[in-house]
Amino acid sequence: MKYILSALGILSLGIGIAGIFLPLVPTTPLLLLSAALFCRSSPRLYNWLLSHPRLGPYIRNFREHKAIPLRAKVLSVTLLWATLLYCAIFVSENIWLRLMFISIAIGVTIHILSYDTLK
Repeated sequence: MKYILSALGILSLGIGIAGIFLPLVPTTPLLLLSAALFCRSSPRLYNWLLSHPRLGPYIRNFREHKAIPLRAKVLSVTLLWATLLYCAIFVSENIWLRLMFISIAIGVTIHILSYDTLK
């Protein structure tokens, strides 16, 4: 069972890292999932993840403060809107698909902004 949990943690970690660059893929929840899976399967991977200079702060800040840094909020919302507006304007010709893109952007923006801002 530990091998399965470790494999799922690595998969979640990979998708979470991709989420740093892809606007619709959530980063923090996937990193939190990775930490939870590693905590149950591999203390070595769990400690590595929490002490990682780039990924560790995502997990620690969210676990301790339930907050997202201002820079991450601004970057996330900006990339989200840029990507989805591009898709709505240039990619899709269907009005319902365009409305869906805009609805997703609004929903995700509300979700991101609902968290406190880490100072």
